[in-house]
Amino acid sequence: MRDYFIKTVRIGFSKWNNDDINLASQLWGEEEVTRFICSTGKFTQEEIENRLNTEIRNHELYHIQYWPIFERSTDELIGCCGIRPYKSEKHFYELGFHLRKKYWGQGYAAEAANAVIDYSFHILNAKKLYAGHHPENKASEKLLKKLGFQSIGKEFYLPTGLYHPLYEMVKR
Repeated sequence: MRDYFIKTVRIGFSKWNNDDINLASQLWGEEEVTRFICSTGKFTQEEIENRLNTEIRNHELYHIQYWPIFERSTDELIGCCGIRPYKSEKHFYELGFHLRKKYWGQGYAAEAANAVIDYSFHILNAKKLYAGHHPENKASEKLLKKLGFQSIGKEFYLPTGLYHPLYEMVKR
């Protein structure tokens, strides 16, 4: 049983730690999850470990990460959802979420993202949130608009080598 520092009706938010390599592999080892977040479409084991270490480091440095999220009724890993610093601006964050395929289309991404948005603005005093998505990821585009993000252009995303649509949300 993990400790949850944010809870919604169905989701518990935890924090990545050094013992979570198996969970990280469940998530970022799924090609359906990574096909839009890296140029090869699939993470190697080394890339999974690096991603986990990045999330742990973000917690150590900034007290934020793309937190692992769990289905509260089963304690099963859904994926991750959270924030990371956006560029060098203080109180500006980038929202992101990665869900295991079996949890797609069930409202988990919206539920988790709304919880992170509220946490970011009300607990962390975020001034702005940014988000982006792979140009071909229409589900993420639809969700970001539904959440209230406004399109502000495109931004180059090095891991895919593409310009991704960029969105912004001011404190609500």
